[in-house]
Amino acid sequence: MERVQINQSVPNKYHRPEATYKSCSQSLPLDILWLPRSSFRPAEGELADCVLVVGVSRPKLAAALLSVTLLSLFLTFHVLYDSALYSIQAASMASVAHENRNILQNQQTNTRTINHPMSLRKRLKLPRPPRPVRRLPQALIIGVRKCGTRALLEMLYLHPMVQKASGEVHFFDRDENYALGLDWYRSKMPLSFKGQITIEKSPSYFVTPEVPERVRAMNSSVRLLLIVREPVTRAISDYTQLRSRATPSVPAHALAGLTPHLTPDAAKPFEHLAISPDGSINVAYRPIAISLYHAYMHRWLEVFPREQILVVNGDQLIEDPVPQLRRIEKFLGLEHKIGRKNFYFNETKGFYCLRNDTTDKCLRETKGRKHPRVDPAVVTKLRKFFVQHNQRFYDLVGEDLGWPED
Repeated sequence: MERVQINQSVPNKYHRPEATYKSCSQSLPLDILWLPRSSFRPAEGELADCVLVVGVSRPKLAAALLSVTLLSLFLTFHVLYDSALYSIQAASMASVAHENRNILQNQQTNTRTINHPMSLRKRLKLPRPPRPVRRLPQALIIGVRKCGTRALLEMLYLHPMVQKASGEVHFFDRDENYALGLDWYRSKMPLSFKGQITIEKSPSYFVTPEVPERVRAMNSSVRLLLIVREPVTRAISDYTQLRSRATPSVPAHALAGLTPHLTPDAAKPFEHLAISPDGSINVAYRPIAISLYHAYMHRWLEVFPREQILVVNGDQLIEDPVPQLRRIEKFLGLEHKIGRKNFYFNETKGFYCLRNDTTDKCLRETKGRKHPRVDPAVVTKLRKFFVQHNQRFYDLVGEDLGWPED
């Protein structure tokens, strides 16, 4: 640092003797120099004798000070940058969560992807938001027909972690569908996010011989839901549905060619179909045959362990849905989310309807049909017939469902 030269030859009222200058000098490590104040500007009033002048004359010390200054500036900038980046990422994640909810609400009719500012993602390298995909089902409602399979599926759909196939796919029980392969089956599944459970239901799975092996070939750890009702009530409900399809506008001879279920017998009274002319139970009649649950259950237990099949009491599901749904949530490994707030009783229909945060929903008019009156003597006879068959079913599943015996 260039030292200031003091002209001592010129007398000045601000000039002080050299002795004063020397008395101001100090030996400090930073080469700090004390100079008389009068050397810089005229003094006004009473002034101190000396002025402090700081300078760095040593190269190593100057480099150290410069490094500390630059490091401080870098750390300050880094903190500000991290704060700004965190704010941008938080706003981005909030946007992604909003997009996810919109996709779930429109998944059946809208296959759009989640939009995101691509330039921002590339610049900041933000994580790619999750996208829904179509997955093979992790759980199946395999039956039984007319025991409440549709109601069960709709109730489970109240859970935010459940996605459902919109209709009965009939992949495993129809050869023409099964021949199309798993890619075709997957295409029929809904969009779902990681962690959600996809469920499909086709009631005829339970009674079709080839289905258990086919299901295991897809996923040996799949969870199976079997919903059953008291056998005689189920048979009458089955008959009621078949009869409703035999409308007067369709001739009886034409019904036989439509499906195996639409036969001229659908117009006969239930008693005439369930009881043979000789007074025995007509086990060949489809509604009666399907109610022999043990005849089909043993096939499933030959392929799947008992703990992978949950038997749901369809009668109790109609009377009080919540306890049965709690069992199912536990079976599927889901957090308990479905409660009494999700149901209200419909006096007109005579059963519970569904409610979520945005809407109320009852099953369509074809559900909950009023059953025709059946001769009580026939009902009693059928129940006595089913006693031994019900017991065989209880033994297979390890549970007594307590169905009436007369």
